[in-house]
Amino acid sequence: MMNKEYTLADFGGKGDGTFDNSEVFKRAFEALHNGGHLCIEKGNYLSGPIQITATNLVVEFEKGATITFIADENLYKPFYSRWEGVNCYCMHPCLLINESDGLILHGEGVIDGNGSWWWLAAQQKRNTQVGPVSTIETKLAKLNPGYERQSGGGGGRESQFLRPPLLQIKESNNVEIEGLTIQNSPFWTVHPLYSTNIILRDLSVINPQDAPNTDGIDVDSCRFVTIKNCVIDVGDDGIALKSGSGKDGVAVNRSTSDILIEGCTVRHAHGGAVIGSETAAGIHAVVVRSCLFDGTDRGIRIKTRRGRGGVISDLHFQDIRMENNLCPLTVSMYYRCGSLDAEDFSLEKKPVLPTTPHIEHVTIEGCTSTNSRSSAAFIVGLPESPIRDLVVSNCVFTVAPENLVPVHESEMYEGLPDQEGRGIRLRNVSLTAQDVRVQGVSAPYVIEEGVFLTRG
Repeated sequence: MMNKEYTLADFGGKGDGTFDNSEVFKRAFEALHNGGHLCIEKGNYLSGPIQITATNLVVEFEKGATITFIADENLYKPFYSRWEGVNCYCMHPCLLINESDGLILHGEGVIDGNGSWWWLAAQQKRNTQVGPVSTIETKLAKLNPGYERQSGGGGGRESQFLRPPLLQIKESNNVEIEGLTIQNSPFWTVHPLYSTNIILRDLSVINPQDAPNTDGIDVDSCRFVTIKNCVIDVGDDGIALKSGSGKDGVAVNRSTSDILIEGCTVRHAHGGAVIGSETAAGIHAVVVRSCLFDGTDRGIRIKTRRGRGGVISDLHFQDIRMENNLCPLTVSMYYRCGSLDAEDFSLEKKPVLPTTPHIEHVTIEGCTSTNSRSSAAFIVGLPESPIRDLVVSNCVFTVAPENLVPVHESEMYEGLPDQEGRGIRLRNVSLTAQDVRVQGVSAPYVIEEGVFLTRG
């Protein structure tokens, strides 16, 4: 079959929006396991979770072709993966690309996670539920002993309502996804995990602003990833790089490195280009250039804390335009979400442990921000692990003249004293600043705290 082209209809597919195509997709991808070409014709194909394990396969979406996933938590059986930085059993991804090599998904079609039920359930559970309740939550809790002591990012680990990502690429190589619209995700939207040589190009990734934990693209313990000319408009971080959390991430020890993010637009997200907060195995050799972050809470965002672990190094941000943000540049080692230990936020110098994070060799050049509503920048390291070799050059940060919000909204942090002034906040950092202008604030333009500060 590998040399022949097929349509989904050849396997019994019906794009009428009511027929359950779960078995159709299963038959199709099993038949094309060793390669070929599958065309998904115009129509709305309802389905439960889908898995692709294939070599040298092209999946083409015609214009008007949509896969819509059924919103029934019991369909998404326990699957061993990584969820908010920790390896565990969680709900099976909606569309899983697993152990594949040489796979292309392209076209003008739509992958729709049908996320509204998931978002409402997540919000209700967060506000009212204590511990696992539903059948799938109880199954996951039994499969994940000790989950109560695992930190998370705020998505709901304590209930074990471990929602499925919309598109996960796991343990795969040479995967290209181009042109598609990927929307309404139950949880993280596009999640490359433990994979190499991934290209994400000309994608539209769309979730409502109030949809919880619906990151756009999360590159997680991957190498050689290109994200180019994508438009991201989501309810959490836009494009994020991660490498595991805490002791589990340190033990797995698979870093994220050799990443290019270019020509992308991110809107209405918590951050534009985001490093962390799951950083345990390290994040290295990253270039982000020629992007627009419009209306994102933060623009360039690096976040971690005690217990997360890892070395973040050799990051280069160039020619980034940031408009209408709360704060355009944040580098925080006091990120608050998901912590189980108040000592994570101590201002005292703590022992350096395997789970102590480190940030070094970061360059930010040729970047501009306008109409920032909280402050110009937030750069805070740990007393035992200061931010080292941060270079900011040829940049202009401009605070808005009106519609301002409190300064503490610059970043989601815990344990730090309130800041006075809307300039650049510096604490426990070695900084070289060259031709950096802060506009729209009264003095001081730079707020210096702590005793580890040096400036070039």
